[in-house]
Amino acid sequence: MASLKDVEKVADDLSTLVDQLRRELSDSASFDKLTQIADQISEHADEAAGTFSSINETLMGRLNELKNSGSGSGGSSSSRSGSSSRAKARS
Repeated sequence: MASLKDVEKVADDLSTLVDQLRRELSDSASFDKLTQIADQISEHADEAAGTFSSINETLMGRLNELKNSGSGSGGSSSSRSGSSSRAKARS
């Protein structure tokens, strides 16, 4: 599974690509080159989104496992306290 460190690397690459895009815009503005850079930015952004999605699915799956394993015996009180904590966090 990808990690947040992987996303940090992708963010660094994105920063470099954005700098290249700015240079290209101020220099010669070759539409061919601009298209290539924009495609690379898009690919890196998709990679970051995929990593976030994967991490989120893993975390949500783990939370559901914990919630389901706690609902059998004595889990109702912890479930109620977790719900009130979430309600407080939202307000």
